[in-house]
Amino acid sequence: MKLKLIALLIATVFLASCATSPTGRRQLMLVSEDTAISASKEAYLSQMKELDAEGKLNTDPVDVARVDEITERLIAQAIIMRPDTKDWEWSVEVIDDPKMVNAWCMAGGRMAVYTGLLLQVKPTDDELAQVMGHEISHALANHTAERMSVAMASSAGVLLAGILSDRPVVTMAGAAAAASLAVKLPNSRTSEAEADEIGIELAAKAGYNPDAAATLWQKMGAVGGEGPPEFLSTHPAPDNRQQTLGELAPKMMPYYEQAKKSELPVYKLSPPP
Repeated sequence: MKLKLIALLIATVFLASCATSPTGRRQLMLVSEDTAISASKEAYLSQMKELDAEGKLNTDPVDVARVDEITERLIAQAIIMRPDTKDWEWSVEVIDDPKMVNAWCMAGGRMAVYTGLLLQVKPTDDELAQVMGHEISHALANHTAERMSVAMASSAGVLLAGILSDRPVVTMAGAAAAASLAVKLPNSRTSEAEADEIGIELAAKAGYNPDAAATLWQKMGAVGGEGPPEFLSTHPAPDNRQQTLGELAPKMMPYYEQAKKSELPVYKLSPPP
């Protein structure tokens, strides 16, 4: 009876903790987006403070200006797509790590790009926009909170203790650690496909060629060395990813063509508080 009751309690929590993504997909949400954003801010600022102290934040004006310009155009489109994100504290840092081929975006729009991605993949601006658009899409679709929820739910004992003790399942200390972990955990294939779909649209509307989405993944897959780039371990490729992106590109072309004729909005980034 106890086991049945426990199973019923956990099932009830899961059913009551579902949300819907921008593409209509059901998501497990034990963690609210506000909690994910607060936790992500704490984790992000702590990590950037450590990297700054170690001299690992890239201050090269060319790299920083390039990443900022592309990101600012994408953020402006993200805010149009989801207006409530105008209140996010958007920020991006370039981390000096030539061996790390990766980029990520936490809840609330806090981003990072590693110099390894710039040096090893050598993306064009259109291709880099696909990377950043994809990462921003993870935040728009609330994937950080979803991954935090999955990580926390995987520890049934922690979840059960929270239920039986009538205490919140999520504490801010634990949430910050989970937010930091969330960017290192592999995304699900479903969330990857979702971020691809949203990201290629964001990039096209920001004036970046959607054909670059497929060429980016060709380059990413060709990066060698001691093993596959970190980006591929945290962003597992859905089946036929390049084919799917290739099929999406023509549908995004009207957005791209219109963007080239228009004066596009730009979100002005400021240093993280």
